[in-house]
Amino acid sequence: MAFTTEFHGTNAGVTGRVSAILKSATDRVANYRLYRKTVNELSALSMRELDDLGLNRSMIKRVALEAAYGL
Repeated sequence: MAFTTEFHGTNAGVTGRVSAILKSATDRVANYRLYRKTVNELSALSMRELDDLGLNRSMIKRVALEAAYGL
């Protein structure tokens, strides 16, 4: 009598976890870059330009958080 065993789960599981971690890290970096870019661009605007957008300086970080992270 002969028995065979197939085992394919280990490599696929580890690879999947590693790729999920890498994707999460790259997403976090991309979101942070968008946040910093938004803060920098809004900070460069004059008070009048911010007023035209309906914003003031105290709102810049909150607006950037919403833009980058959807909070």
